[in-house]
Amino acid sequence: MIVKTLESIMNSDRHITGDGWQSRRILLKDDGLGYSFHDTVIEEGCELHLEFKNHIETNYCIAGKGKVIDVITGDVHSVEPGTIYVLDRHDPHVLRATEGTLRLVCVFTPALSGREVHDEDGGYALID
Repeated sequence: MIVKTLESIMNSDRHITGDGWQSRRILLKDDGLGYSFHDTVIEEGCELHLEFKNHIETNYCIAGKGKVIDVITGDVHSVEPGTIYVLDRHDPHVLRATEGTLRLVCVFTPALSGREVHDEDGGYALID
């Protein structure tokens, strides 16, 4: 059994911050589950351009409001508590936090190692 707390992640090497966002990486590749599990916070007004070419990402909103824009189709989807969106085709997208702090519970497969940094497309390389 694995038991962790968000508090134990804060201010550790699993707490990654960027300009207007934070990723609290609760479960990572070294936990041996085949997926990683993140608590992500995006400040109101922040806009992220992302494309995860090597990972499938599932996002479930638990707070705040935002928009996710499919770069290929131009479709705009509202994100608010209770919304789930899955980037099942490695979709290039823009994520905007529009009202309050947007908080997402995120699952990546394959699992992130925790050492990844966003590349020029806003995605992550595979790291062994």
